[in-house]
Amino acid sequence: MCGICGVYNLSGKNSIDKKVLQKMVSLLKHRGPEDNGTYIDNKVAFGHARLKIIDLTKKGHQPMSDSKKEIYITFNGEIYNFKEIKEDLIKKGHKFNSNSDTEVIIYAYKEWGIRCIERFNGMFAFALYDKKKDKVFLVRDRLGIKPLFYSIF
Repeated sequence: MCGICGVYNLSGKNSIDKKVLQKMVSLLKHRGPEDNGTYIDNKVAFGHARLKIIDLTKKGHQPMSDSKKEIYITFNGEIYNFKEIKEDLIKKGHKFNSNSDTEVIIYAYKEWGIRCIERFNGMFAFALYDKKKDKVFLVRDRLGIKPLFYSIF
């Protein structure tokens, strides 16, 4: 069980305070005591408190990005069929740096767009930022096993 948090600055006028993001992550430490990380730019800030389950190496560190730094994700949960999806993506020419289901989500999104979630079996909640398209997606599993809360202010 990991903890994820974030901010999406709709106006883009004010920068996101890194100290606020770090405080948010520190409040999630009980959900992921083994690692934590942040990603921040002037539009999006993602935080992650990690409990290592699938990829136990540093390559599973989150928030995670694709190799071109165009897609960023913070993810909680498990994609049960990620190995099968990964095999399909490798056949399509995608290269992976980790053995994590998180990275599979990134490249599935790059290959199939947001409809990639139709392929996922599991329990999950994640925030994905497509920097090139300037879009943020908040996604949770069909049953809401991994809840996702948000607020607009």
